[in-house]
Parts: sequence; structure tokens; C-alpha cells
Amino acid sequence: MFKFTASSVVAAGAVAIAATGAVAAEKQPAAKPNILFFFSDDHAVNAISAYGGPLKDVAPTPGIDRLANEGMISHRTYCANSICGPSRACILTGKHSHLNGFMDNNNSHFDGKQQTFPQLLQGSGYQTAMIGKWHLHSDPVGFDYWEILPGQGNYYNPDMLQMDGSKKKYEGHVNDIVTERGLTWLKKAEKEDKPFVAMIQYKAPHRNWSGALRHITLFDDITMPEPDTLFDDYSNRSKALGEQAMSVANHMYWGHDMKFNGPNLFPKHFASGLPNREYMRMNDEQKKAWDKVYEPKNQKFIADMKAGKLDDKAITRWKYQRYIKDYLRSIRSMDEGIGKILKHLDDTGLADNTIVIYSSDQGFYLGEHGWYDKRWMFEESFRMPFLVRWPGVIKPGSVSKSLIQNIDFAPTFLELCGMDIPSDIQGKSLVPVFKASGKEVDGWRDAIYYRYTGESTHAVAAHDGVRTDRYKLMWLPETKEWQLFDLEKDPQEMKSLHNDPEYAQVLADMKKKLDEIREKYDVHNAVIPESRNQAKWWKQRQEKVNKLAAEGPKDLIFVGDSITQGFERAGKAAWDEYYADRNALNLGFSGDRTEHILWRLNNGNLRKQQKAKVVVLMAGTNNTGHLKQDPAETAQGIKMIVSTIRARCPQAKILVLGVFPRGEKPSHPLRKINEQINERIAKLADGERIHFLDISDKFLDENGVLTKEIMPDSLHPKQKGYDIWVKAMEPTLNKLGIAPLKEAAAAE
Repeated sequence: MFKFTASSVVAAGAVAIAATGAVAAEKQPAAKPNILFFFSDDHAVNAISAYGGPLKDVAPTPGIDRLANEGMISHRTYCANSICGPSRACILTGKHSHLNGFMDNNNSHFDGKQQTFPQLLQGSGYQTAMIGKWHLHSDPVGFDYWEILPGQGNYYNPDMLQMDGSKKKYEGHVNDIVTERGLTWLKKAEKEDKPFVAMIQYKAPHRNWSGALRHITLFDDITMPEPDTLFDDYSNRSKALGEQAMSVANHMYWGHDMKFNGPNLFPKHFASGLPNREYMRMNDEQKKAWDKVYEPKNQKFIADMKAGKLDDKAITRWKYQRYIKDYLRSIRSMDEGIGKILKHLDDTGLADNTIVIYSSDQGFYLGEHGWYDKRWMFEESFRMPFLVRWPGVIKPGSVSKSLIQNIDFAPTFLELCGMDIPSDIQGKSLVPVFKASGKEVDGWRDAIYYRYTGESTHAVAAHDGVRTDRYKLMWLPETKEWQLFDLEKDPQEMKSLHNDPEYAQVLADMKKKLDEIREKYDVHNAVIPESRNQAKWWKQRQEKVNKLAAEGPKDLIFVGDSITQGFERAGKAAWDEYYADRNALNLGFSGDRTEHILWRLNNGNLRKQQKAKVVVLMAGTNNTGHLKQDPAETAQGIKMIVSTIRARCPQAKILVLGVFPRGEKPSHPLRKINEQINERIAKLADGERIHFLDISDKFLDENGVLTKEIMPDSLHPKQKGYDIWVKAMEPTLNKLGIAPLKEAAAAE
């Protein structure tokens, strides 16, 4: 069993003294700690009693509160992107969404083969486990053991995906099951002579907020306090705030959210079309217990509505009470489970050498601004809970106000486990914050960056921004609006000051700060997916290739811009000879830069391509030609494309082609930029999944000149150029698993 107590360390020291006669026990290196990471979904700090919010007395969370009492609570921990999957990806990688590739829940797939802290720890001798909600559209990588909920998972009688690809159904409430599965793994891990990192991740309190049956009568005798901003009219701020689709008043579903069975009787006040599927998963006994509690309350509401007793505000208030009580009920069994696991650490002696952390992927609106859900950069969903216990290091009862972000978790885990932090991780280790036990840390950050790229879900506008100790600045690109808040004078963020003359200098300073922090975190167009749907031909081609991809898996896929699309024009003869009979797909779009390719790949171009054999990528020349972009930025864009392909085509070898030469002579400035791109992207090759091939010299004469018979415009190949391309690439394609041309023809 890997556990360390004071007595065992002293004993080890005594043996060392006896052996050497020179080394004191207290000089012995400390044992590597275990890390237990509890994680939930959508848990607002106002729903944790240790934070002292308005619900602390009516809905206590004693299990989580133990960590605050025995360790440290952070009041300024923030997410980088307030959505479930993206936040998890930020935690695993220590990087913002635009550099880990998981931008949103709807379209992104997580590339588990990229650098993550579990893989690094696994390679250093740690046992690693992931149990519960994953929600990254891919299997976990870097874990010795995992058992995860599919997608969002279910509250009742949930299925859990197993490492062998099977699915196992458990009876009961998901919080209880995650707790028990976590305990089962911990008991096995304790018997190994290796430290562990265990991620125990709960579904609660994610929508649709369903408590364990033993808790569904909780709060029945209480009227929960309403937030001051429940009826926010969104004045003095962007009109985009009023255009969202996540308000308690207007966007709650009759079945899914409000727990009614049967047809929607009041479609003016409740959304239709989404039933309570948790109820549908229950067995007869569970349904009977549920109906006994919910049906009388439902029928009373229906009777009051039919009698005309409730006006619009009263209906919103009823919805809020149903919502907030269900939300808090779903938390109770999670808090009990955390308490149960903490007791297990105490009982086994593991608590002495186990760092325990509790956090959530983001906060959540508990009626503030009239909302539920998250996404906005307003404090309620931007801010995350974070509590940590580190026996012997963090002073019990510590309170930290350092600006922390979820990109900091990965480097923190690495340092705690004695590992070096890779230079490309964007977060900062929190170890200095832990050791300060609430005191100010010299040289700590003074600002954090946020970016939400927008989803169709809930219609929240895309925006990014920066937060300092006192101020917050948001930029909404679609409406080209700034929003500036003085958090000291206006903590509820009810009035934007961007047009206030008294704040002109603050606005200028914050704009500068935003520019600086974007540059610091490599926020640039090459890595931010962007569509070109405003161009009719581009949208039509997107629809066309998506249909071709959806027909089924291709063996060979070409991804690129006009040079790749040119296989349908000047290169058609070469395509017909080499690829027409080899189950190939052309994903070239004229004029596309890396950001456009990223958007396409996440919006259907690689649909049903999980079994693709080889993907050929050549991109970046339009970043050069259109923008004269820094080659380092373009190379980052290409790296993100490779990561996206690897996530969506998990079996494919990826052949990254060097960007073709442009400009007639070697001295041409655009050619030099492309050469610098190639120097960088050559390093992407790993000899296994990713390969690099630069055939630039094949297009040039002995003086390095790009002749017009090859590329008339010094950019796009003629037929002769395409002939050179396919012949030069053929041996590499054969090595990567594409059958030689003669064999392919014979097979036909």
C-alpha cells in the first residue's frame, strides 16, 4: 500500500542513519504525494456553503467544506472557456482552447495523443485513473484505468463505458455509482507500491438536475432566496445579453427541466419537445417513488395555472424554485460521496500524503441575470470553485485571492509530483500559491484571459476578454461592442462603462492589456476556426464534400487549399490516374487559410472518417500570401489542423507536406516565409502517426527558379506540376499503407 505517515518516514530515516552514520532522518527526500482530484459539472460557488453565499444555511455542503476548513479555499479561480468539454481540455493540457483544439461541445473532438498531464505522470511512475464524466468525444488517454459516462451521462441507472469498448449499466443514482467506482479503484491502488493520481468526476449538478431518490423531498418546506437580478432587463449593456436562450422565464422545458409528464399544457410559458429522459430511464419502483413526490406539486401548479392565479412573474418565480431546488438536490449525494471518500483516506492513513482538490468545470447561473447555464464571461459562470487540502503545507482555513485559472491545474499536478513543466504549457503552477497559504505571492499574474467562440446552443454571442483584480473588459466581435465593468463598484455587472468618459483611461488600459494577453497566449487568426459561409460557392462546396464524407470511410484524404482543390482542374489527369480508383476524397478549398480548414474539419469534412488510412495535408500558403503572417503563427495553425485530424481520424497516418514554394526566385519574400513554415512543421513528425515530406526542390530548376511551365503564377501548379507532385509522393504513400498503384488497379 502506498501510504506514508510520520512514523514510517522516521523509520526509513533510522535505517538510513544506521547504514551511513551520517544522514539525519529529517533530511530524507519526501515521498511523492498522491493526488485525488474531485471534479463536478456546473457547480456554482454560491451553491457551496464554504463560500458563504445566500444558500449556505439552507443547503450546506459539509463534505466539500472539509477541504476549506482543513486546507485552502480560492475566491478567484476562473475558467478559460465556460463550457464543459473545453474546460476539461484546458485542465488536461494546461493550454487555452485555441491551442488544445477543443473549442466547443458541439463540434470539437479532443486529441488525446497531444501532451496531457496524465500521460506525463503515467510515464513517471504514477498510477492514473479517470472515473465518471469525461465528455470529450474520445476515449481517455494516459490513464491506467478509466470508466466513463458516455457523453453527458445519465443521473438514473447510468451506463458507463469500459476500457475494452463495452458498456456497463449500473442501477441507482450516478453520484453514488461514481463514488463507489472511485472507492473500488482506490482500494486496489493502495496495494500497489506506486503513488496515484485519481480523477473522480461527477455529472452533478449538470442539467437536468435530478437528485437521488432519498433527496427529492429536500427543501420542500423552504422558499429559496431569489437573486437580486432574477428579473434583469439587460439595460446599460450589449443587446446581445437579451438575445440568449437560457433564461429561467423563457427557455425552460416542460418535461426536461420542470419535470412534468405528458403534453405541454402551457406552451406560452414552457418550451416543448424535450421530455424528462431521466424519468424514462427509471424502473417502475423508482418511478413510483418519484411520482409520489413530484406529481402532487405538479398538479397543484397546473390547477393554479388553469385558475388564473399566476401572472408572468409568479410563473418565473415558480420555475426558479423548481430549478434551484432540483439543482441543489442533485448536489447532495455528490457531497455525501466526497465525504465518504475523505473518510476512507482518514481510515487508511492515506490522508497524510494525499493532496485533495475539489473543483468544477465552470460556475453556473442560479437565476442571476435571469439565467441558468453558463458561457458568458460574467462572474457567476466564469468563476470556478477551487478548494485544496495539502497536509503539512497549506495552513488549515487559508483563503486565497490570487488570480487562478484552470490552465494552471496541469502544471500544478506536474510540480507536485516532482516533474518538470514543459515549456509550451500556458498555465502556472499553483504550488507557490499553496505554500503561501493565502498570503500574496510575489510575481503572480495580474490578469487572466477568457475566450468563448460561440455555439448554436443557448445563442450566447462569441466574445473574449480580460479580467484584472478590479476590472473586466469583454469584446463581442459580431456586434463590435466593448463591455467594461468595475467589479469593485458593480460586482453584479449591471452597467457597462465603456462609453463613460470617466473611465476612458481605464478602457484604454484594459484594451492594451487585452492585446498583450492575446499575444502572450498566442491568440491569432491561424488557430481560431472561422467559416467562409458568406461566400456562396464555398458554402455549396462544404455541403458537397460533407455528403461525400458521410457516404463512408475513405482510404486516402487530401486536405488543403486551392492547390489541393486544383486536382479537380489542372491536376485532374493526375488525380484520375493515381487516386480515382483508390477511394480518395479531395478536401481542398480555394483561398482557405489554416483557420478556415480548422472550421471545415470540425463541421463535417471528416464525418465518418474514423477508419481513414492516410490523410495528406498541405496548408499555410494563403496565410503567407494574404497576410504575410508570421511563420510561427502559421505553423501553429498547421499543428492544430494535424491535431484535429488525429482526433477525428484515430487510425490514419498523417502526411504533412512542406508548403510548396512560391515566388519565381529564391529571394522572393513569400518563398522565404514558406521555407520558415516548413522548418517548423517538419518537427511535427513523430515517426509513427505523423510524417513530413518536403518536395519543394522537385518543382525548381538547378538555380532554384520556379518556372512558368511548372507554376505559371509562381503559386498554382500546371498539369506538369501535378504530375511531379503525385510521382514524388507515391513512395511515401505506399510506405504509409496505401497500396501501390498497380496493386490498386489489379484489385479493381
